[in-house]
Amino acid sequence: MVAVTVFYIFIFLLAIPGNLVVGMVIGLSKQTLPPSDLYLLHLAIADLMLAVTLPFWATSVVQGWVFGDAMCKFVTILQELSFYSSILFLTCISVDRYMVIVRAMETRKANRQVVSWGVCAAVWAVGGLLSLPGLFSSSFSSQNSSHIVCAQRFDPSSADEWRLATRILRHTLGFVIPLAVMLCCYGITIQRLRRIRGGFQRQRAMRVIASVVVAFLLCWMPNHLAVMADTFFRTKIVPYKCPERMAVDQAMFATQSLGLLHSCVNPVLYAFVGEKFRRRLLRFMRKVGIPERTSVSRLSRSSLSSEVTSTFM
Repeated sequence: MVAVTVFYIFIFLLAIPGNLVVGMVIGLSKQTLPPSDLYLLHLAIADLMLAVTLPFWATSVVQGWVFGDAMCKFVTILQELSFYSSILFLTCISVDRYMVIVRAMETRKANRQVVSWGVCAAVWAVGGLLSLPGLFSSSFSSQNSSHIVCAQRFDPSSADEWRLATRILRHTLGFVIPLAVMLCCYGITIQRLRRIRGGFQRQRAMRVIASVVVAFLLCWMPNHLAVMADTFFRTKIVPYKCPERMAVDQAMFATQSLGLLHSCVNPVLYAFVGEKFRRRLLRFMRKVGIPERTSVSRLSRSSLSSEVTSTFM
Protein backbone atom coordinates (compact mmCIF):
# COMPACT_ATOMS: atom_id res chain seq x y z
CA MET A 1 0.00 0.00 0.00
CA VAL A 2 2.81 2.39 0.86
CA ALA A 3 4.47 1.64 -2.49
CA VAL A 4 1.27 2.51 -4.34
CA THR A 5 0.96 5.79 -2.45
CA VAL A 6 4.57 6.67 -3.22
CA PHE A 7 3.97 5.83 -6.88
CA TYR A 8 0.93 8.12 -7.07
CA ILE A 9 2.86 10.97 -5.46
CA PHE A 10 5.77 10.31 -7.82
CA ILE A 11 3.50 10.63 -10.86
CA PHE A 12 1.95 13.76 -9.34
CA LEU A 13 5.36 15.36 -8.89
CA LEU A 14 6.34 14.49 -12.47
CA ALA A 15 3.10 15.43 -14.19
CA ILE A 16 2.47 18.79 -12.52
CA PRO A 17 5.73 20.60 -13.46
CA GLY A 18 5.93 19.24 -17.00
CA ASN A 19 2.35 20.02 -17.96
CA LEU A 20 2.42 23.33 -16.09
CA VAL A 21 5.47 24.47 -18.05
CA VAL A 22 3.86 23.40 -21.34
CA GLY A 23 0.67 25.25 -20.44
CA MET A 24 2.48 28.43 -19.42
CA VAL A 25 4.82 28.54 -22.41
CA ILE A 26 2.02 27.99 -24.91
CA GLY A 27 -0.78 29.78 -23.07
CA LEU A 28 1.22 32.97 -22.40
CA SER A 29 2.32 33.29 -26.02
CA LYS A 30 1.23 36.59 -27.57
CA GLN A 31 0.97 35.04 -31.02
CA THR A 32 -2.17 33.44 -32.39
CA LEU A 33 -1.99 29.77 -31.52
CA PRO A 34 -1.99 27.34 -34.45
CA PRO A 35 -4.24 24.29 -33.98
CA SER A 36 -1.34 22.01 -32.98
CA ASP A 37 -0.33 24.36 -30.15
CA LEU A 38 -3.94 24.85 -29.08
CA TYR A 39 -4.44 21.08 -28.81
CA LEU A 40 -1.17 20.78 -26.87
CA LEU A 41 -2.35 23.47 -24.46
CA HIS A 42 -5.65 21.71 -23.81
CA LEU A 43 -3.85 18.36 -23.55
CA ALA A 44 -1.64 19.83 -20.82
CA ILE A 45 -4.74 21.15 -19.01
CA ALA A 46 -6.37 17.71 -19.18
CA ASP A 47 -3.25 16.00 -17.84
CA LEU A 48 -2.99 18.58 -15.05
CA MET A 49 -6.58 17.79 -14.07
CA LEU A 50 -5.71 14.11 -13.88
CA ALA A 51 -2.64 14.85 -11.75
CA VAL A 52 -4.74 16.90 -9.31
CA THR A 53 -6.80 13.79 -8.47
CA LEU A 54 -3.75 11.69 -7.53
CA PRO A 55 -3.23 12.98 -3.96
CA PHE A 56 -6.84 12.01 -3.18
CA TRP A 57 -6.33 8.45 -4.44
CA ALA A 58 -2.94 8.22 -2.71
CA THR A 59 -4.56 9.15 0.60
CA SER A 60 -7.43 6.70 0.06
CA VAL A 61 -5.01 3.80 -0.43
CA VAL A 62 -3.57 4.32 3.06
CA GLN A 63 -6.44 5.81 5.07
CA GLY A 64 -9.49 4.95 3.01
CA TRP A 65 -11.71 7.60 1.45
CA VAL A 66 -11.89 10.34 4.07
CA PHE A 67 -13.13 13.17 1.84
CA GLY A 68 -16.86 12.48 1.85
CA ASP A 69 -19.43 11.42 -0.72
CA ALA A 70 -19.56 14.69 -2.68
CA MET A 71 -15.80 14.78 -3.20
CA CYS A 72 -15.91 11.14 -4.25
CA LYS A 73 -18.23 12.04 -7.12
CA PHE A 74 -16.30 15.20 -8.00
CA VAL A 75 -12.86 13.55 -8.06
CA THR A 76 -14.16 10.59 -10.07
CA ILE A 77 -15.83 12.85 -12.63
CA LEU A 78 -12.69 15.00 -12.86
CA GLN A 79 -10.56 11.91 -13.42
CA GLU A 80 -12.88 10.56 -16.12
CA LEU A 81 -13.13 13.98 -17.81
CA SER A 82 -9.35 14.29 -17.93
CA PHE A 83 -8.98 10.70 -19.16
CA TYR A 84 -11.33 11.10 -22.13
CA SER A 85 -10.24 14.66 -22.96
CA SER A 86 -6.54 13.75 -22.91
CA ILE A 87 -7.00 10.84 -25.31
CA LEU A 88 -9.31 12.82 -27.61
CA PHE A 89 -6.82 15.69 -27.79
CA LEU A 90 -4.10 13.19 -28.68
CA THR A 91 -6.36 12.08 -31.51
CA CYS A 92 -6.90 15.69 -32.60
CA ILE A 93 -3.13 16.21 -32.75
CA SER A 94 -2.74 13.19 -35.03
CA VAL A 95 -5.49 14.43 -37.34
CA ASP A 96 -4.00 17.95 -37.41
CA ARG A 97 -0.56 16.63 -38.33
CA TYR A 98 -2.10 14.49 -41.03
CA MET A 99 -3.91 17.52 -42.48
CA VAL A 100 -0.78 19.72 -42.43
CA ILE A 101 1.51 17.15 -44.06
CA VAL A 102 -0.78 15.14 -46.32
CA ARG A 103 -3.50 17.66 -47.21
CA ALA A 104 -1.50 20.86 -47.10
CA MET A 105 -3.45 22.62 -49.89
CA GLU A 106 -6.83 22.01 -48.25
CA THR A 107 -5.42 23.08 -44.90
CA ARG A 108 -4.26 26.45 -46.26
CA LYS A 109 -7.74 27.24 -47.52
CA ALA A 110 -9.53 26.34 -44.27
CA ASN A 111 -9.92 28.68 -41.31
CA ARG A 112 -8.04 26.35 -39.00
CA GLN A 113 -8.06 28.65 -35.97
CA VAL A 114 -11.85 28.83 -35.84
CA VAL A 115 -12.20 25.11 -36.49
CA SER A 116 -9.64 24.21 -33.82
CA TRP A 117 -11.45 26.22 -31.13
CA GLY A 118 -14.69 24.48 -32.09
CA VAL A 119 -12.94 21.10 -31.89
CA CYS A 120 -11.61 21.92 -28.41
CA ALA A 121 -15.10 22.89 -27.22
CA ALA A 122 -16.50 19.66 -28.69
CA VAL A 123 -13.81 17.53 -27.00
CA TRP A 124 -14.54 19.00 -23.57
CA ALA A 125 -18.27 18.58 -24.13
CA VAL A 126 -17.88 14.93 -25.16
CA GLY A 127 -15.50 14.30 -22.27
CA GLY A 128 -18.01 15.87 -19.87
CA LEU A 129 -20.81 13.64 -21.13
CA LEU A 130 -18.67 10.51 -20.94
CA SER A 131 -17.64 11.36 -17.37
CA LEU A 132 -21.24 11.51 -16.10
CA PRO A 133 -21.20 7.85 -14.94
CA GLY A 134 -18.98 9.23 -12.17
CA LEU A 135 -22.23 10.37 -10.55
CA PHE A 136 -22.77 6.72 -9.65
CA SER A 137 -19.64 6.86 -7.48
CA SER A 138 -20.06 7.12 -3.73
CA SER A 139 -18.16 6.46 -0.52
CA PHE A 140 -19.13 3.33 1.38
CA SER A 141 -17.71 0.69 3.69
CA SER A 142 -15.98 -2.09 1.82
CA GLN A 143 -16.74 -5.71 2.68
CA ASN A 144 -13.10 -6.64 2.04
CA SER A 145 -11.56 -3.85 4.10
CA SER A 146 -12.19 -1.79 7.19
CA HIS A 147 -11.63 1.39 5.17
CA ILE A 148 -14.21 3.54 3.43
CA VAL A 149 -13.80 3.28 -0.35
CA CYS A 150 -14.82 5.54 -3.24
CA ALA A 151 -16.19 3.50 -6.12
CA GLN A 152 -19.13 3.15 -8.47
CA ARG A 153 -22.28 1.67 -6.96
CA PHE A 154 -25.02 0.66 -9.35
CA ASP A 155 -28.50 -0.60 -8.59
CA PRO A 156 -28.00 -4.34 -7.96
CA SER A 157 -30.84 -5.22 -10.33
CA SER A 158 -29.14 -3.46 -13.28
CA ALA A 159 -25.51 -3.28 -12.13
CA ASP A 160 -24.18 -5.66 -14.79
CA GLU A 161 -25.90 -3.76 -17.62
CA TRP A 162 -24.66 -0.36 -16.43
CA ARG A 163 -21.14 -1.63 -15.87
CA LEU A 164 -21.06 -3.25 -19.29
CA ALA A 165 -22.35 -0.09 -21.00
CA THR A 166 -19.83 2.20 -19.31
CA ARG A 167 -16.97 -0.14 -20.06
CA ILE A 168 -17.93 -0.49 -23.72
CA LEU A 169 -17.88 3.31 -23.97
CA ARG A 170 -14.51 3.44 -22.24
CA HIS A 171 -12.98 0.77 -24.49
CA THR A 172 -14.35 2.14 -27.76
CA LEU A 173 -14.18 5.91 -27.26
CA GLY A 174 -11.24 5.86 -24.87
CA PHE A 175 -8.97 3.44 -26.72
CA VAL A 176 -10.06 1.54 -29.84
CA ILE A 177 -11.36 4.45 -31.95
CA PRO A 178 -8.61 6.94 -30.93
CA LEU A 179 -5.96 4.27 -31.59
CA ALA A 180 -7.45 3.49 -35.01
CA VAL A 181 -7.50 7.18 -35.95
CA MET A 182 -3.92 7.71 -34.76
CA LEU A 183 -2.63 4.64 -36.60
CA CYS A 184 -4.41 5.69 -39.79
CA CYS A 185 -3.32 9.34 -39.68
CA TYR A 186 0.25 8.69 -38.58
CA GLY A 187 0.62 5.76 -40.99
CA ILE A 188 -0.34 7.91 -43.99
CA THR A 189 1.80 10.77 -42.67
CA ILE A 190 4.86 8.54 -42.43
CA GLN A 191 4.32 7.43 -46.02
CA ARG A 192 4.28 11.08 -47.09
CA LEU A 193 7.37 11.91 -45.02
CA ARG A 194 9.28 9.12 -46.75
CA ARG A 195 8.77 10.92 -50.05
CA ILE A 196 10.06 14.23 -48.68
CA ARG A 197 13.75 15.01 -48.76
CA GLY A 198 14.93 15.94 -45.34
CA GLY A 199 17.41 13.46 -43.96
CA PHE A 200 17.86 13.89 -40.22
CA GLN A 201 14.75 15.99 -39.58
CA ARG A 202 12.54 13.55 -41.48
CA GLN A 203 13.91 10.60 -39.55
CA ARG A 204 13.50 12.47 -36.27
CA ALA A 205 9.89 13.33 -37.09
CA MET A 206 9.17 9.69 -37.87
CA ARG A 207 10.75 8.59 -34.60
CA VAL A 208 8.55 11.04 -32.70
CA ILE A 209 5.47 9.58 -34.40
CA ALA A 210 6.51 6.03 -33.52
CA SER A 211 7.21 7.07 -29.91
CA VAL A 212 3.77 8.66 -29.59
CA VAL A 213 1.97 5.49 -30.71
CA VAL A 214 4.19 3.13 -28.70
CA ALA A 215 3.78 5.21 -25.53
CA PHE A 216 0.00 5.21 -25.95
CA LEU A 217 -0.06 1.44 -26.42
CA LEU A 218 2.31 0.66 -23.55
CA CYS A 219 0.49 2.91 -21.10
CA TRP A 220 -3.13 2.08 -21.89
CA MET A 221 -3.41 -1.28 -23.66
CA PRO A 222 -2.59 -3.38 -20.53
CA ASN A 223 -5.30 -1.61 -18.54
CA HIS A 224 -7.94 -2.09 -21.22
CA LEU A 225 -7.03 -5.78 -21.56
CA ALA A 226 -7.30 -6.24 -17.78
CA VAL A 227 -10.66 -4.47 -17.65
CA MET A 228 -11.91 -6.53 -20.59
CA ALA A 229 -10.93 -9.70 -18.73
CA ASP A 230 -12.84 -8.46 -15.67
CA THR A 231 -15.86 -7.72 -17.86
CA PHE A 232 -15.76 -11.22 -19.34
CA PHE A 233 -15.68 -12.67 -15.82
CA ARG A 234 -18.55 -10.52 -14.56
CA THR A 235 -20.76 -11.30 -17.55
CA LYS A 236 -19.85 -15.01 -17.22
CA ILE A 237 -18.64 -15.12 -20.81
CA VAL A 238 -15.44 -16.68 -19.48
CA PRO A 239 -15.61 -19.05 -16.48
CA TYR A 240 -13.16 -18.37 -13.68
CA LYS A 241 -12.04 -19.51 -10.26
CA CYS A 242 -10.70 -17.62 -7.27
CA PRO A 243 -7.03 -17.44 -8.43
CA GLU A 244 -8.04 -16.01 -11.80
CA ARG A 245 -10.36 -13.51 -10.13
CA MET A 246 -7.61 -12.31 -7.80
CA ALA A 247 -5.08 -12.09 -10.64
CA VAL A 248 -7.41 -9.90 -12.72
CA ASP A 249 -8.15 -7.64 -9.75
CA GLN A 250 -4.44 -7.12 -9.17
CA ALA A 251 -3.82 -6.57 -12.88
CA MET A 252 -6.55 -3.91 -13.07
CA PHE A 253 -5.01 -2.00 -10.17
CA ALA A 254 -1.44 -2.26 -11.48
CA THR A 255 -2.27 -1.36 -15.08
CA GLN A 256 -4.38 1.61 -14.00
CA SER A 257 -1.30 3.00 -12.32
CA LEU A 258 0.65 2.38 -15.53
CA GLY A 259 -1.95 4.36 -17.50
CA LEU A 260 -1.45 7.33 -15.19
CA LEU A 261 2.15 7.56 -16.39
CA HIS A 262 0.87 8.76 -19.75
CA SER A 263 0.15 12.17 -18.23
CA CYS A 264 3.90 12.46 -17.53
CA VAL A 265 4.94 11.20 -20.96
CA ASN A 266 2.78 13.58 -23.01
CA PRO A 267 4.75 16.78 -22.28
CA VAL A 268 8.01 15.04 -23.19
CA LEU A 269 6.77 13.54 -26.44
CA TYR A 270 4.72 16.47 -27.69
CA ALA A 271 6.65 19.48 -26.42
CA PHE A 272 10.10 19.10 -24.92
CA VAL A 273 11.46 16.98 -27.80
CA GLY A 274 10.55 19.78 -30.21
CA GLU A 275 13.13 22.38 -31.19
CA LYS A 276 10.41 25.01 -31.61
CA PHE A 277 9.09 24.48 -28.11
CA ARG A 278 12.57 24.59 -26.58
CA ARG A 279 13.25 27.92 -28.24
CA ARG A 280 9.99 29.30 -26.86
CA LEU A 281 10.79 27.84 -23.44
CA LEU A 282 14.15 29.62 -23.36
CA ARG A 283 12.51 32.88 -24.41
CA PHE A 284 9.98 32.39 -21.61
CA MET A 285 12.76 31.70 -19.10
CA ARG A 286 14.60 34.86 -20.12
CA LYS A 287 11.36 36.82 -19.87
CA VAL A 288 10.73 35.73 -16.27
CA GLY A 289 14.36 36.21 -15.32
CA ILE A 290 15.56 32.61 -15.15
CA PRO A 291 19.24 32.45 -16.23
CA GLU A 292 19.92 30.52 -19.39
CA ARG A 293 22.39 27.72 -18.75
CA THR A 294 22.16 25.83 -21.96
CA SER A 295 22.24 27.14 -25.46
CA VAL A 296 19.73 26.16 -28.05
CA SER A 297 21.15 24.00 -30.77
CA ARG A 298 20.62 25.40 -34.21
CA LEU A 299 18.25 23.68 -36.50
CA SER A 300 20.00 21.97 -39.33
CA ARG A 301 19.09 23.50 -42.66
CA SER A 302 17.63 20.93 -44.95
CA SER A 303 15.18 20.77 -47.78
CA LEU A 304 12.46 19.43 -45.49
CA SER A 305 9.44 21.70 -45.69
CA SER A 306 8.97 24.22 -42.89
CA GLU A 307 5.51 22.82 -42.24
CA VAL A 308 6.94 19.42 -41.36
CA THR A 309 9.49 21.02 -39.07
CA SER A 310 7.00 23.25 -37.26
CA THR A 311 4.48 20.46 -36.89
CA PHE A 312 6.70 17.66 -35.63
CA MET A 313 9.69 19.47 -34.21
